[in-house]
Amino acid sequence: MLFPRTPLLAGPDPEAKREEIRTCFHATFDRYESLFGALASDEAYYRKAISLRHPLIFYLGHTATFFINKFILAGLIDSRIDPKLESMFAVGVDEMSWDDLDEANYDWPPVEAVWAYRRKVRAVVDRVIREAPLSLPVGWNDPFWAVMMGIEHERIHLETSSVLIRQHPLRLVRPQSDWQPCRQTGPVPANELVRIPAGKVSLGRQLDDPIYGWDNEYGRHEAQVAEFQAARYLTTNGEFLAFVEGGGYADDSVWEEEGLGWRKFARAEHPTFWVPDGSGWKLRLMTEEVAMPWDWPVETNYHEAKAFCNWKARETGQALRLPTEDEWNRLYDHAGLADVPADAPADANLHLDHWASSCPVTHFAHGELHDVVGNVWQWCETPTYPFEGFQVHPLYDDFTTPTFDDRHNMIKGGAWVSAGNESRHVSRYAFRRHFFQHAGFRYVVADAPVGYVSSNYESDALLSQYAEFHYGETYFGVPNFPQAVARHAIEAFGRHARTAPGCALDLGCATGRASFELARLFDRVTGVDFSARFINAGVKLASQGMLRYTLQDEGELVFYRECSLAGLGLDQVADKVDFSQGDACNLKPVFSNYDLIVAANLIDRLYSPGKFLGSVHERLNPGGLLVLCSPYTWLEEHTRRDEWIGGFKKDGERYTTLDGLKDLLGVRFELVDGPLELPFVIRETRRKFQHTLSEMTVWRLRGE
Repeated sequence: MLFPRTPLLAGPDPEAKREEIRTCFHATFDRYESLFGALASDEAYYRKAISLRHPLIFYLGHTATFFINKFILAGLIDSRIDPKLESMFAVGVDEMSWDDLDEANYDWPPVEAVWAYRRKVRAVVDRVIREAPLSLPVGWNDPFWAVMMGIEHERIHLETSSVLIRQHPLRLVRPQSDWQPCRQTGPVPANELVRIPAGKVSLGRQLDDPIYGWDNEYGRHEAQVAEFQAARYLTTNGEFLAFVEGGGYADDSVWEEEGLGWRKFARAEHPTFWVPDGSGWKLRLMTEEVAMPWDWPVETNYHEAKAFCNWKARETGQALRLPTEDEWNRLYDHAGLADVPADAPADANLHLDHWASSCPVTHFAHGELHDVVGNVWQWCETPTYPFEGFQVHPLYDDFTTPTFDDRHNMIKGGAWVSAGNESRHVSRYAFRRHFFQHAGFRYVVADAPVGYVSSNYESDALLSQYAEFHYGETYFGVPNFPQAVARHAIEAFGRHARTAPGCALDLGCATGRASFELARLFDRVTGVDFSARFINAGVKLASQGMLRYTLQDEGELVFYRECSLAGLGLDQVADKVDFSQGDACNLKPVFSNYDLIVAANLIDRLYSPGKFLGSVHERLNPGGLLVLCSPYTWLEEHTRRDEWIGGFKKDGERYTTLDGLKDLLGVRFELVDGPLELPFVIRETRRKFQHTLSEMTVWRLRGE
């Protein structure tokens, strides 16, 4: 009997669909519980298989508490079963800041107590599926989506838990009839290169797609992939043996810096699941060791796969490496594959349709290639990143975003145990590069460099405030300030400037919105700011078209935001903008010959505003404009009292900053516009905002 596929969440009969989902739930719950039958004793539940993960007692409880925690959030139930367990087993599956892997902080319950809890959860989930309102299609925002979320989450942990069982000492595990490995093996095939024509990949799903998916699958991504060559087979144990026997694990030159650190820390001398056996090798499967099947795919972490590719590239003189995510998708398209059928076994070692292990790489042909999907996951060069339009699901905001750290690489294709969403070609899973899954690799030979998309969400609080200030929502009906400044400056330039709109300088540009807006008119715009981290945000937008950042909600809670130049109608001007780090009071000579200079909310944050104002004319062409905006909030933490240019009594009379500007600039400039008050709002948290008025003045440099 086939393990149920991920249900299509559409159709004419809600009650029939309800029963299909219920069957899928129980089959998944049963299969997960049967996996734990491989544990031979209570010690196997409580002893960690590896130090970087919780013991298996955690994973037995984790998938069950997930249902209850998400059902509470979705409003599908209104009371908990066991608040203590639902807190203890909630999180702790990766090396993230909120993971607490210190065993001293855990008083694990008895094994039978967790099994009893799972029985209660099964009954609750069954009742919810039978009784909760269900209308078709079930969408992203439907409470019933949480049911599928729990089922697919448990299927993910079929894989992660089976890996941990595989890393347990043999004395702690025992074979299971439901988890029988492949017994076939044969000669090692000679790996050959297959030409993959150039082509376009179009990735990303729409939210109305009526089948469950995780957040990182949605959005848009398109790329042109140059022609490349791909290995016909996954790299086998036999092919990898040459790397081991050739001293690859002792050759520092073929290891990347991070990989070398892992290799030395782990003292790795061969693949983790290879077991030395006198003069030969055995292979550790989930619950047993077998004579080495040399024609099965080798299983490695990313670092080992990358080191092998570097070694083989040196040996062959070819541009050999791992594929990118886009290149893997070209392999899939070239092979003409489709997802696992609903009513027939997969034509791949996938979805538990065949064995509870890998199998020979020659068994499943996919066009000119073998094992494009299935057998083992395939490591990619690509660190995981969100597609354009990415958004988190409100019920599970930390499923993918914690992996946007450039430390988690994509794995594609699925393994023998990958079921449900994991088996679909649209799935996008990633793991830390030193982690082990049922993963191996296929190498490619390609002249094209590896495209790199940084996936970091900016989490610096001040930078995030300014990113939102420049590119985010408007609040309380107050227009976007950098955009308003640029528009007023462009309008003033059209009325008052006596020079053509050639080059503009945006001083104190922060994250760069005004710089891009000015590029609507000017041929070149330079954004300059003292803060390198602010400049980097502008650079990311100019080079990648988008910026992602976290925005504080309350306490430790955050929102995840994304802005794009295309969404603001600025993508066509990005190549006209450059960003540089610089000191407005001491600019390099290269920052000269501008027709417009904008300094927004800058002068009252300079250590010597008088020095800046006394020399700014040297940067402008005659007839050009200087646009100043400031709320004149003079603070000694930014500007010494004797450097203020206004905001105090002079000769017993009020002396405003505007008075000071007229005195300092009047010799070379004439005031042609303003003062004009421009409001702005800076969001600090969901319920705390700064509402400020900035005064704009426009000055024209007199001709010589």
